[in-house]
Amino acid sequence: MRNVWTITKRELYAYFGSFIAYGIIAAFLAVEGFLFYLFLYYAGLYSQPMAMSDMMGSGWFYFFLILYAAVLTMRLLADEQRSGTLELVLTAPVRDWELILGKYLAALAVYAVTLFISLYQLIILKLVGDPEIGVTFSGYFGLFLGGAAMLAIGTLASTFTSNQAISAIACIGLGLVLWLIEFARPLGEFVTQLAFFTHFQGFMDGLIETQHIVYYLSLIAASLFLATQTLQARRWR
Repeated sequence: MRNVWTITKRELYAYFGSFIAYGIIAAFLAVEGFLFYLFLYYAGLYSQPMAMSDMMGSGWFYFFLILYAAVLTMRLLADEQRSGTLELVLTAPVRDWELILGKYLAALAVYAVTLFISLYQLIILKLVGDPEIGVTFSGYFGLFLGGAAMLAIGTLASTFTSNQAISAIACIGLGLVLWLIEFARPLGEFVTQLAFFTHFQGFMDGLIETQHIVYYLSLIAASLFLATQTLQARRWR
């Protein structure tokens, strides 16, 4: 795991040693803050009980989470391929899965920092109302798992191409497909159970169930496995 940690530190330096991480975090907090303001405004206007899960369970937030993951991960492998440094990395004594996992963990760390900063909203919510803290933290747990799964999908998309824009589009496309199959009910219950935000909604309702956790962990494992296989295919070209 030493190689994984070394790669993670290298990627974190690339994120925080430039404007990348700060810009992405600031954009996420700005958009989430605006949604939070609207949430408070309409909750007060209609005298509704306040829980952040209502905001996190909106379609706008779903799309923004997909977009965030795409922007955060689009450079992970694509930039290495574009600059030609990927070939040098592949000749180093580093296993393919260590490279993939190290880069993924760096993106996940940036995401964790983003969520941690956004916790200030819970303090505001507590000051202006009486939120359901259990439901809110359940929503945050689901948000972490859902975001972690989207980052894994973004890591996979980044192995497909050397173009960061195409990598981001591929991630957004995969995310939208996993979202929209929720509405493909004529195809059967099994298909709709594969939908990304079907499992996300359970956390928003305060339900931490094993099937939802297993779904996201399986999606993370499958995405990182496919990313590793794609990288191995490049090694033998």
